[in-house]
Amino acid sequence: MIVVSSREFRDNQRTYLDKIDNGIDILIQRGRNKSYKVSQVTPDDTLMSKKDFFAKLDKAAKSIKEGKGTVLNNAKEINAFFESI
Repeated sequence: MIVVSSREFRDNQRTYLDKIDNGIDILIQRGRNKSYKVSQVTPDDTLMSKKDFFAKLDKAAKSIKEGKGTVLNNAKEINAFFESI
């Protein structure tokens, strides 16, 4: 991880974005009490609002209550499930 000031990042944005493209995270410090981590978005990253996240949880819980889910009762069942996907 590289730590830079906001001014340094702004003045050399292309250089730092190239570093991010190569897997290096950048921490931008702004003043004394503010910092921002910049990293590359990968296909595994999901971006959703808190409202959407909880709506998905509610929908999943409803499906489980309706018997539409898979219940795993122990570590052996959990491991077997993950090996199957």
